[in-house]
Amino acid sequence: MSNEKDTNDPTADDPDEPPRGGVDDSSPAGNGEDATRGDPEPDDGPADEPGVDEAADSDGESAAGPDGEDPWDDGVVVDDDGFEGTDVVGEGPDGGRNGDAAEPADDGDIDELGSTVEVEGAEIEDDPDEDDLLGGLKIDTTAEIEIPDRLVDQVIGQEHARDVIIKAAKQRRHVMMIGSPGTGKSMLAKAMSELLPKEELQDVLVYHNPDDGNKPKVRTVPAGKGDQIVEAHREEARKRNQMRSLLMWIIIAVVLGYALIIVGQILVGIIAAGVVYLVFRYLNRGSDAMIPNLLVNNGDTKTAPFRDATGAHAGALLGDVRHDPFQSGGMETPSHDRVEAGAIHKANKGVLFIDEINTLDIRSQQHLMTAIQEGEFSITGQSERSSGAMVQTEPVPTDFVMIAAGNLDAMENMHPALRSRIKGYGYEVYMEDTIEDTPEMRRKYVRFIAQEVAKDGRLPEFSAEAVEEIILEAKRRSGRKGHLTLKMRNLGGMVRVAGDIARGEDADYTTRDHVLQAKGRSRSIEQQLADDYIERRKDYELQVSDGYVTGRVNGLAVMGEDSGIMLPVMAEVTPTQSGGQVIATGQLKEMAEESVQNVSAIIKKFSDENISEKDIHIQFIQTGQQGVDGDSASITVATAVISALEDVGVDQSLAMTGSLSVRGDVLPVGGVTHKIEAAAKAGCDRVIIPAANEQDVMIEDEYEEMIEVIPVSHISEVLDIALEGEAEKDSLVSRLKSITGSALKDGNVSGPSNPSPQ
Repeated sequence: MSNEKDTNDPTADDPDEPPRGGVDDSSPAGNGEDATRGDPEPDDGPADEPGVDEAADSDGESAAGPDGEDPWDDGVVVDDDGFEGTDVVGEGPDGGRNGDAAEPADDGDIDELGSTVEVEGAEIEDDPDEDDLLGGLKIDTTAEIEIPDRLVDQVIGQEHARDVIIKAAKQRRHVMMIGSPGTGKSMLAKAMSELLPKEELQDVLVYHNPDDGNKPKVRTVPAGKGDQIVEAHREEARKRNQMRSLLMWIIIAVVLGYALIIVGQILVGIIAAGVVYLVFRYLNRGSDAMIPNLLVNNGDTKTAPFRDATGAHAGALLGDVRHDPFQSGGMETPSHDRVEAGAIHKANKGVLFIDEINTLDIRSQQHLMTAIQEGEFSITGQSERSSGAMVQTEPVPTDFVMIAAGNLDAMENMHPALRSRIKGYGYEVYMEDTIEDTPEMRRKYVRFIAQEVAKDGRLPEFSAEAVEEIILEAKRRSGRKGHLTLKMRNLGGMVRVAGDIARGEDADYTTRDHVLQAKGRSRSIEQQLADDYIERRKDYELQVSDGYVTGRVNGLAVMGEDSGIMLPVMAEVTPTQSGGQVIATGQLKEMAEESVQNVSAIIKKFSDENISEKDIHIQFIQTGQQGVDGDSASITVATAVISALEDVGVDQSLAMTGSLSVRGDVLPVGGVTHKIEAAAKAGCDRVIIPAANEQDVMIEDEYEEMIEVIPVSHISEVLDIALEGEAEKDSLVSRLKSITGSALKDGNVSGPSNPSPQ
């Protein structure tokens, strides 16, 4: 092994320059030599080393021979900066590793990016009407909207997350983003790679180690130079093979001639020629083994790398060494040729994005911690039974910024030490589900639709009326009055479906009618199942929507996130044989069971009878395997049980939803819009909802005349509306008011003003 200084390394001319890639001389795998400079030389001597330029001596002149020619020149022309036709990426005063002092791109102030970018390309009214769904934009189609070039400029909402990403990009900090799917986590991660300070990107080469073939040497060079070095080695190997082939055929000819003419035994000559051929073929393999493996190639990369390692197995994430079935006998593949880079190595100087971070196995999370902490990570075989497990390279640079993402459950199963490293060296961000509905945000939603059309490239532009319908749907999907949804992926799916319908009709523009069709075609699986349940129940007369029935109430529930369904609840009171019990069936989950217990407290206090001698049976009809979760059926259960106890019928043209406190207050629930629409589809005339949810109702126009929405604040109001018979009903309501508190006398009691996520 030669200790000659490798002049291909741009740091070789400056002894004070730190080695690139973070690999030091004391590396155990480096055998005491600098891994970033340890370019092993072929057996033929230093004069045959390809890709090596002459080092400048102390006076800055080349140590050329007397004839002015460089004795080390191998014909490879490498730019001083190591780039071929690409811009040189600058580095900070610290050599560019941390990038703290590196300047961002000079084509715009980073603080002016993201959601603060206004919609351009169309005229905006000075004082837009609050009811104008376009936010004052004067457009006929989305073709009039200009699309920002930068990805970060296209982010809609998520103001806090955008600010964090900008700060993290400036300082090269790690980020963890937690939130619902489709809220823009991956888009922000890609945007960060555009915002990172542009440092000097690197290529990584792996060389054969003649001292120990199972410990390949690692070398980093400026981006674009790796290809040149590998090509130079290949050309040199090709020349050697040509010379050896020529020499081989000369020797074979001599051997055959000698055997035929002098000895007269052609068979011996053929055998000898075969031996010569095999020897030379083996020598050629040894020459080929000297060609380095270009592990990471950033020659064509103009910005910081972005690697999405979501769901990657250990080998794809951490790197791997391929198994070699021929491990001996001269047929084996050199170990350095079998090394494969992982996402953590390809993301060096860039962004590593991992969504659903908690799905990584613990071992991979532990290795990821090491890569973050050390800035380098050796590559070895990930399968213990593979021959690759015997190979371990020198440390490979892993100086990346990690963006981890996931849902709320990601924090539960995430390795605590990994989360600590992200939090200790970066930021944690919660992604919002909704944003306040303002004229400015409506204009940005118009731009979002234009962005989706441009991104797809095959959709007709949307008319102004079609855009208004999309924004109306964004209001509905938010589930809150005065808000717009930020689950942009689902909204973008409806945009594409509407565009596909228009394209199928060869329409010039996507119209409101196409959007309305798309709303029907893009129904979720849960909504399709809910609609199918409703139709089947009508066929079998399982759904009752008129008359009065004792102990039966039409409850309302939500399937998935955007699908309402009507689920009847039945109650029956029977004599007990082992002390009074409240027995609820229908695959109830923990929260639903607790709500039944809360309801039983009101029933015990309300009833004049000794219910310790009775069992109360509550059945949730046809809930299926998914069961019942949440407490939004509390007022339904209470009404059914009180009806059964008092033997008073319940109006079956009425449906209801609402949570219930132990004092009888009706508390807000989620999904009221979808529940109301489900009641209308089922044929109900009226629906009871919590008064606090009245502001969240945004039902479709077609349902507004089909059903009456009645907001209530207390269980007494529910009974007053739902139960049959004036005398009996008045007696029950009066008794309940006297029990649950004098505050109910004015009938003005309500729960919290904001809806809960139930």
